[in-house]
Amino acid sequence: MAKKLITLKVNGSPHEVAVREYDVLLDVIREHLNLTGTKRGCDLGTCGCCAVLVEGRAKLACLTLALECVGREITTIEGLKSQVIHPLQKTFAEAGGSQCGFCTQGFIMTAKALLDEKPNPSRAEIEEAISGNLCRCTGYIKIVDAIEMAATEMRGS
Repeated sequence: MAKKLITLKVNGSPHEVAVREYDVLLDVIREHLNLTGTKRGCDLGTCGCCAVLVEGRAKLACLTLALECVGREITTIEGLKSQVIHPLQKTFAEAGGSQCGFCTQGFIMTAKALLDEKPNPSRAEIEEAISGNLCRCTGYIKIVDAIEMAATEMRGS
């Protein structure tokens, strides 16, 4: 099947890539752009490891066609870094919200979308927002604690 040349705006920069009509965003991000922070977990949309932001909303990159993202802003975990560590990354480390780290970027991207939309979520709203993300190492309590801590910190700045 022939490839089509498209431009994707990822982490604020345009990237020209050749994709097939069935290429998913996860493969393009990891294989063409070499942004490996976004992880391949289940390939079925059930674990949340591959969560990225598309136009500020959490999307599963394993289920999103790359062609659907032309003209839309895509943010990966690498896009959160600036001069300093993002509050979510900091609080996940401080609260022990990750153990092996494999699922962490998916939780952080999902939490960022939540906090951008709702800066002061309740614990129940946090739990609902991350309900599509799976962690096999923690009991979720420290993950929710980390998101609450980040929300407080982000409101204060």
